[in-house]
Amino acid sequence: MITSEGLEKLGFKPNEEFFLRDNGNGVFIEFWNSKLPQPTESEIESAHAEWEAEHNATQYQRDRKAEYPAIEELIVALAEFQEGRPEMWYEVTRKRTEVKAKYPKP
Repeated sequence: MITSEGLEKLGFKPNEEFFLRDNGNGVFIEFWNSKLPQPTESEIESAHAEWEAEHNATQYQRDRKAEYPAIEELIVALAEFQEGRPEMWYEVTRKRTEVKAKYPKP
């Protein structure tokens, strides 16, 4: 299977060095514009498998990011803390700790 992720993992730039298209019968390379030779489907599949393993290994980061307090909330909490009102800081720290426990590193 040809994927953009596989080609990008091999170092090629989408919409610059290659264009993919799906005509209903599967994805194919419609246009190749790299000075390097076009990789085989097998090479693309292997690169996609590497990309997928890396992507899956960092899923916890994306899950955490979706539930962490917003940057603005952290900034206000830090400012409040520096002004002698630490309650907000303790609350965002508690939230972050809970999210980390919910989505631990593999």
